[in-house]
Amino acid sequence: MKAKLLFGALLFGAASVPVAAQAQQTTTYAQPIAGTRLDVSATGEATRVPDVAIISTGVVTRAASARSALEQNAARMERVRAALRRAGIPDRDIQTSNINLNPEYRYAENQPPRLTGYTASNQVSVRFRDIAKTGEILDILVAEGANQINGPSLTIDKPEEALDEARTKAIAVGRARADIYARALGMRVVRLLSVSESGGSYPVPPPMPVMMEARAMGGAATKIDPGEQKVSVTLGMTFELR
Repeated sequence: MKAKLLFGALLFGAASVPVAAQAQQTTTYAQPIAGTRLDVSATGEATRVPDVAIISTGVVTRAASARSALEQNAARMERVRAALRRAGIPDRDIQTSNINLNPEYRYAENQPPRLTGYTASNQVSVRFRDIAKTGEILDILVAEGANQINGPSLTIDKPEEALDEARTKAIAVGRARADIYARALGMRVVRLLSVSESGGSYPVPPPMPVMMEARAMGGAATKIDPGEQKVSVTLGMTFELR
């Protein structure tokens, strides 16, 4: 009877072992390779036309007092925001990026600095989802009081499809490269053992300054050229050769 109780206790103890603890005891054995192992790195690329332009715009005002500089700045920025909304830019694509208030001094030789006024600046980052209308909207912003514009940074809103295309090309490149090594060694590719991705990239070019004086003087309208962007994916691939 005691033996049965002891056997039951042992069974209960084994059943009460946490799943995590059991998992820790599991041993994974690497599959043996009968042939030669070959590691290659392959990169696949795809191109897309950018469909989003990100531009920083805002207002810089100067006044004798800090309060006046801020009040003037706030009034002009409200006109800028209203112009963006009238142009169909949703609130989710308008984000305050920088607000500054700085004193200005005049420096003279052998004299202490003299306060001459204050400079206030307010900038918003705007995401334009219709690049063709970006230049037209920028001209409107200048007319409404914006006197500071930086950009654009052009990017791809949803790069997943392009990255998948680059992955497919990277696999093809890796397999072709493995075949080249195999032929050079008088062997053949038996199988693909593993694939690892080091990451995809779709670089955003640095913003370029947008010149607005021509439109303000009645000249040609500002134009944004989207061009093309390249995305890439690099894969590490391991093959077995025989």
